[in-house]
Amino acid sequence: MSLKFQIFQIVVLIFSTIIHEYMHGWAANQLGDSTAKDEGRLTLNPIPHIDLFGSILLPLLLIISGSGFVFGWAKPVPFNPWNLRDKKYGPAKIALAGPAGNLFLALVFGLMLRFLPISQNMAELFVIIVLINLVLMIFNLIPIPPLDGSKVLLPFLPSSWQDKFYQFERYGLILIFVLLFIGFDFIMPIVNFLFSLITGVRLL
Repeated sequence: MSLKFQIFQIVVLIFSTIIHEYMHGWAANQLGDSTAKDEGRLTLNPIPHIDLFGSILLPLLLIISGSGFVFGWAKPVPFNPWNLRDKKYGPAKIALAGPAGNLFLALVFGLMLRFLPISQNMAELFVIIVLINLVLMIFNLIPIPPLDGSKVLLPFLPSSWQDKFYQFERYGLILIFVLLFIGFDFIMPIVNFLFSLITGVRLL
C-alpha cells in the first residue's frame, strides 16, 4: 500500500469522525441545547475535534502494524441533557445523529461509485470513503457504553438496567479496545453486505 494511499485513509478517517461529532452537536442544537455551539464545537474545522490519540496516533499504529482496517475517533461533542426539549428520547436522537452522518457519507460516495463513470483511481478512493464510514457507523451502533448504540438503547431499558449501563461508562476505553481486537469479525460481514447493497460491488 502506497504512502499516499495510507495518508488518504487517515484524512478520510479524521474528517469522517469530525462529521460524526458535528452531527451530534447539530442534533443537540436542534433539540434545544447549544452547549456544542457555545464551546466552538459546532464546526467542521478539524482542529477543535481532533483527539491526538484517537484521530492520529491510533490510525497510524494500525497502518504501521499492517492491520486490515483503520479506526479512530474525534473528541466527543458535549451536550447538556437538561437543556433538551425531549429529555427522555433526546439523548438517543443525538446519539443516532452521529452514525446517521456516516451513513449519509457512505450513501453519497457509494452511489457515485455505482452510477457515475469515474476512473479506477477515483473508484479506489471512493471505496475507502464508503468502507470507513460504514465501519464507523456500525461500530458506534454497538450497544455497549460509551458507544452511541448504548445511548440509543438506554431510554428503552428499565431504570435498574440504565444504572448498570452508566456504571460501565468508566470502563469505556477498555471496552473499545476489546472491541477493536474481537469485534471486527462480527462487524465486517455487516459492513460488506451494506457496501454491496449501496455500491453494487462485492468485496473479496
